[in-house]
Amino acid sequence: MAKDGEKSEWKEFVWNPRTREFLGRTASSWGLIILFYIIFYLCLGGLFALTMYIMLQTLDDHKPTWQDRLSTPGLVIRPHHDETFEIVYNIQNTESWDTYAQALDKFLSPYNDSIQAQKNHECTPEQYFLQEDSGDVKNNPKRSCQFNRTILEACSGLQDRYYGYQEGKPCIIIKLNRVIGLMPGKDGQAPSVTCGAKKYKVGKDEWRDDSDKIGEMVYFPSNGTFDLMYYPYYGKKAQVNYSQPLVAVKFLNITVNQDVNIECKIHANNIPTGNERDKFAGRVSFKLRINSNK
Repeated sequence: MAKDGEKSEWKEFVWNPRTREFLGRTASSWGLIILFYIIFYLCLGGLFALTMYIMLQTLDDHKPTWQDRLSTPGLVIRPHHDETFEIVYNIQNTESWDTYAQALDKFLSPYNDSIQAQKNHECTPEQYFLQEDSGDVKNNPKRSCQFNRTILEACSGLQDRYYGYQEGKPCIIIKLNRVIGLMPGKDGQAPSVTCGAKKYKVGKDEWRDDSDKIGEMVYFPSNGTFDLMYYPYYGKKAQVNYSQPLVAVKFLNITVNQDVNIECKIHANNIPTGNERDKFAGRVSFKLRINSNK
């Protein structure tokens, strides 16, 4: 009998024929609560849509409203394998250095003079190429300056298709990372790159460098500078054809069969270097080892 009573109470809770209630509520009560939640979620959706609309009105398709930018851009080198900044090869083993030559060919192909002449503009050297907007009128797309591969001369791959690797005089290409709006230089002074032996720790309080192994170096362009006409950079969408300026360094008589630790730095009176928290801030370090069986 007790079980029959409990079953009857459960059935009556689901549907009470006397009060015409379903799950404890009448039809009008269910209608009101459903209507409340419909209006509630419509208001939430509308508030979210309004918030998104207002936020999107503050964004620019060509320039980020907010930038989490570093005060000092980093330097990177080409060629390099994966994320390791080590260039190791054997002069007599063609396969060991041909991959580096191929990587440089692929990297420099957009800098061919014919492509640059077709896509980019001949700018006035030694001055910023400013292309400001006129109020609400956006000056987009913005023009970009030509950086011709021939500027790199002996490291262009045009005079020597192997970039000196086959004779133990390799070329390394250096570029400065892009930062929107950055104008790296003051008072007409263009930023420049220099490379030298990097100090490394060999003991608790002992440091050493490879200055006796690095030998002579030559830069292309000859002064190792990034010309001011390539700045400021306005962003990927605003400057679709932007070509980053490059500096090449050629090592002429580096010591073979030994590791040589090298560091290249950017020099400009408004770009600080020496930030130990970011090893790529204004500099790049790499190891170069040229092996020879002779």
